[in-house]
Amino acid sequence: MDQKILSLAAEKTADKLQEFLQTLREDDLTNLLQNQAVKGKVAGALLRAIFKGVLSGEECKKQLINILCSGRWDQQYVIQLTSMFKDVPLTAEEVEFVVEKALSMFSKMNLQEIPPLVYQLLVLSSKGSRKSVLEGIIAFFSALDKQHNEEQTGDELLDVVTVPSGELRHVEGTIILHIVFAIKLDYELGRELLKHLKAGQQGDSNNNLSPFSIALLLSVTRIQRFQDQVLDLLKTSVVKSFKDLQLLQGSKFLQNLVPHRSYVSTMILEVVKNSIHSWDHVTQGLVELGFILMDSYGPKKVLDGKTIETSPSLSRMPNQHACKLGANILLETFKIHEMIRQEILEQVLNRVVTRASSPISHFLDLLSNIVMYAPLVLQSCSSKVTEAFDYLSFLPLQTVQRLLKAVQPLLKVSMSMRDSLILVLRKAMFANQLDARKSAVAGFLLLLKNFKVLGSLSSSQCSQSLSFSQVHVDVHSHYNSVANETFCLEIMDSLRRCLSQQADVRLMLYEGFYDVLRRNSQLANSIMQTLLSQLKQFYEPKPDLLPPLKLEACILTQGDKISLQEPLDYLLCCIQHCLAWYKNTVIPLQQGEEEEEEEEAFYQALDDILESITNRMIKSELEDFELDKSADFSQSTSIGIKNNICAFLVMGVCEVLIEYNFSISNFSKNKFEDILSLFMCYKKLSDILNEKAGKAKTKMANKTNDSLLSMKFVSSLLTVLFRDSIQSHQESLSVLRSSSEFMRYAVNIALQKVQQLKETGHVSGPDGQNPDKIFQNLCDITRVLLWRYTSIPTSVEELGKKEKGKSISLLCLQGLQKIFSAVQQFYQPKIQQFLRALDVTDKEGEEREDADVSVTQRTAFQIRQFQRSLLNLLSSQEEDFNSKEALLLVTVLTSLSKLLEPSSPQFVQMLSWTSKICKENSREDALFCKSLMNLLFSLHVLYKSPVILLRDLSQDIHGHLGDIDQDVEVEKTNHFAIVNLRTAAPTICLLVLSQAEKVLEEVDWLITKLKGQVSQETVSEEASSQTTLPNQPVEKAIVMQLGTLLTFFHELVQTALPSGSCVDTLLKDLCKMYTTLTALVRYYLQVCQSSGGIPKNMEKLVKLSGSHLTPVCYSFISYVQNKSKSLNYTGEKKEKPATVATAMARVLRETKPIPNLIFAIEQYEKFLIHLSKRSKVNLMQHMKLSTSRDFKIKGNILDMVLREDGEDENEEGTASEHGEQNKEPAKKKRKK
Repeated sequence: MDQKILSLAAEKTADKLQEFLQTLREDDLTNLLQNQAVKGKVAGALLRAIFKGVLSGEECKKQLINILCSGRWDQQYVIQLTSMFKDVPLTAEEVEFVVEKALSMFSKMNLQEIPPLVYQLLVLSSKGSRKSVLEGIIAFFSALDKQHNEEQTGDELLDVVTVPSGELRHVEGTIILHIVFAIKLDYELGRELLKHLKAGQQGDSNNNLSPFSIALLLSVTRIQRFQDQVLDLLKTSVVKSFKDLQLLQGSKFLQNLVPHRSYVSTMILEVVKNSIHSWDHVTQGLVELGFILMDSYGPKKVLDGKTIETSPSLSRMPNQHACKLGANILLETFKIHEMIRQEILEQVLNRVVTRASSPISHFLDLLSNIVMYAPLVLQSCSSKVTEAFDYLSFLPLQTVQRLLKAVQPLLKVSMSMRDSLILVLRKAMFANQLDARKSAVAGFLLLLKNFKVLGSLSSSQCSQSLSFSQVHVDVHSHYNSVANETFCLEIMDSLRRCLSQQADVRLMLYEGFYDVLRRNSQLANSIMQTLLSQLKQFYEPKPDLLPPLKLEACILTQGDKISLQEPLDYLLCCIQHCLAWYKNTVIPLQQGEEEEEEEEAFYQALDDILESITNRMIKSELEDFELDKSADFSQSTSIGIKNNICAFLVMGVCEVLIEYNFSISNFSKNKFEDILSLFMCYKKLSDILNEKAGKAKTKMANKTNDSLLSMKFVSSLLTVLFRDSIQSHQESLSVLRSSSEFMRYAVNIALQKVQQLKETGHVSGPDGQNPDKIFQNLCDITRVLLWRYTSIPTSVEELGKKEKGKSISLLCLQGLQKIFSAVQQFYQPKIQQFLRALDVTDKEGEEREDADVSVTQRTAFQIRQFQRSLLNLLSSQEEDFNSKEALLLVTVLTSLSKLLEPSSPQFVQMLSWTSKICKENSREDALFCKSLMNLLFSLHVLYKSPVILLRDLSQDIHGHLGDIDQDVEVEKTNHFAIVNLRTAAPTICLLVLSQAEKVLEEVDWLITKLKGQVSQETVSEEASSQTTLPNQPVEKAIVMQLGTLLTFFHELVQTALPSGSCVDTLLKDLCKMYTTLTALVRYYLQVCQSSGGIPKNMEKLVKLSGSHLTPVCYSFISYVQNKSKSLNYTGEKKEKPATVATAMARVLRETKPIPNLIFAIEQYEKFLIHLSKRSKVNLMQHMKLSTSRDFKIKGNILDMVLREDGEDENEEGTASEHGEQNKEPAKKKRKK
């Protein structure tokens, strides 16, 4: 047949050829062409022959392609057929047709056959239809990935999986390489890819993005032209995804409308996981993306050693998540790909070394995780780490400590690295910079902690587990321990030299010795002797001499400059803790052994010294220290500075001795009396200092607020003071309990420790860096404070209270508030354990039953206790109302309510209780009212949308403040008693406006999402009829939200609000309301074409906006401008220029949003006109004519103003200028 066609085509006329072709059936011709294409014969000649025979020209070709593509293609011939078309000249429409046919064959082909077909399609795409080719490939593999994941997660026991995972990933990898190669040859294809994926981002960050498309994008980063665009697209997608997640989590209204879907972050981590299948082309992109996320969204600024977040609190969470995702990408990539490890480590270390001024904690955490994962593997990169050590002297102390802690496991496996570190630290020890010397001390202490000497107690004996970042890789344990002893003693020699350096260096040493001792007990003698010889320099050995310490020797005088040389209080503190540890840990283990008498005597000597210091400190008067009331404590004189330093030293020594005597007291009455005497000495000095410092507290005074008492001691002290009921202890404890000042001091120190934990993540003193020990102490402290607060209410305590200062119950409540917040910040995974610890029941049998009680149930139990306290407070008279306590209670309830599961009955109960409190209690305290309303809103949004609540509140505000038209009498509603004349504005008004703003943001987000879906949809009638149905509930919800918000604004706009922030915020929010309405109208303009009209409820919304909002908006604008006019006239004549200037500035600020609002209203009406034309519904019939704003210069008013200025002799500078500017808008008239 083919030969016949070719011979007939050779003739001069085509008549016979046409006759022959007409006798053939369509299938015959299709089969013939398929076979010719497959056999590789001269298909082109055959096609030319056919084209000549049939109606020659474009139509003939079109018909033939139509026939070919309409027929069924055999699976084995698809690739050859597609390949054939690249040789045929095709129009754009024909290319589209062929591409669609080839794409439809994907699902029918074997997986291994798809890459060559994709290659042919990409070649064909140079003729056109690039978008369709890319869309088809991405859509197919995204669906395949989804199906594959469902199969894997659906049933663990399912043996028959459609596609093996490895095979699918290899095929995807090949296809990505094909596409990247095609983009290198045809940049238009790359632009099309970016355009396609960006278009999908308009409404929803998850549209068009799948693990496959992300892997493709990351591979495209290898092409320089597209690198920045691609990384930027991925970065914005990640942050948008986290912002969407945050918005969804904070709103039940959105959760009900938007189904839960996978997020970009999960997809990227899936790409990392998939890249193990030889996806080397993706790894470089992953590393770049990881670092970009960490650089862009890490913590921003450092101020006094603390990280300051520059972004507002709301956007902080998405940024933190994005930074964490960056770290996860790098860590997981590091684990999988050996080739890239060196580069990741190098880049992390570069950032640690070069960014000394900006916070790099996130990079140090990543480094720590990398080292922990593979210390042995990293030996090959040891040169990079050693290089970083050279910069230690120039880095901030905090960075040095964290860097050395991170690389510490490497030091155990690499001797050369350890040696190079020691060399660097020895040099730093004698550097000029103080920070470098402190870094050297920090480094040496770390080494002492982690290189155990033979015979040291195991960590279990020390009742202290090693933190998990300390990896043991000791191969020859005995040899290492012996070598370590020499090594550690050398370091101890180096550290002894530090005892002649500045106070800060010594201080670091004293703070670090206790940890070293606990982890490396064989060094106990060496450390204790060092401390004892240091103490003897400042100790007065004669038992009769007062005071027992040489304070003069602790102070260094250089000319006029006076500074602390020896932090004696910290030295004593270190000795006391080391001694206590030795008694509790070492001595019990040595019983039954013959111990050297020397050692016993040595520790006994230390005990005697501390005992002697205690006795003599109690006998000493303040005059003995030359620190009585008449002494000079000013910071401007050298004597004053010296006295301040001495006073703080004495107070510190008193605190250390209090703890020491308590630890050895064994509930002896005499010891407790000694403790009280020491406290009185501390208290006298503290009072003198506070009195002298007055209100302007100096930097030095604030610095010493850090108590020397350990957290463990504070928790033990509070427990015995408040909870100890053992009969034999009562007599001695009554000594301490008799002093309410001492009890208040104990609670205050607990508060200080918790505050320190909140600010820095750790506390000072022994075990202050150990999260488990801190958590245990927190639980103990909380249990005591909770019992004390609930059993002795503030009202009862204050009746018999004589002395000044906060009551103990109030301090306990303050402590509880801080603790609940700190536990949620640092111990989120341990919440269950924390709440169980608060349960005071001591029955062991119940513990097992309690194990399955949920967090929500435990939290609800605690909440009920605080609810009772708040109800008792609110039942008191207005004048007896303790607003501080009420505010703290609401803060505690807010904190605890975050632990309730929003779907639980306990949560609904909490919401209804809060709502009832707001409805039934009227208090004029603005702060209490604000925090209670915030609690109500925070609960309400997680249950349902708060729009109806907002409408009710706006009616209450309107009722209390009156109407902008003074002749109108407003009917008073009383939905919420908490709204009264004092709290209505600005407190509650600003609160409801900020909530309305959030609702508008949610609605706006939904509209954007809908717009994105519409732009993605195909224009075909069938597709649109299917896709508009799921959007109907969302559209309905949007219209309902906006309708209720409209009535809310309708009330507020008619309210006579006081000038200031309320008016300003209301005008801005009205502007947002109109912008959102405009966005909805524009969405319906898009939809209108396919659906053929707009819903009835949308028409009602437009009608409502025309009748209830726009007219009153213009009235409100006139009201604001008239207020500014009256302010001008009253202000200019009577008030001082400065007051007038302030008033004018406020007026200017308030009237600034007015033009924006008017523009927003006009934009809304403009798009309504467009929608009316397109939908054939007259939406403008409900709209009244807008106010005419005439901006001409009015001569008569100008003359009047000039005359007034002439009469007024007193020049008022800028204030009068502002006045003139503001008189103009005040005279604007409204045309009806």
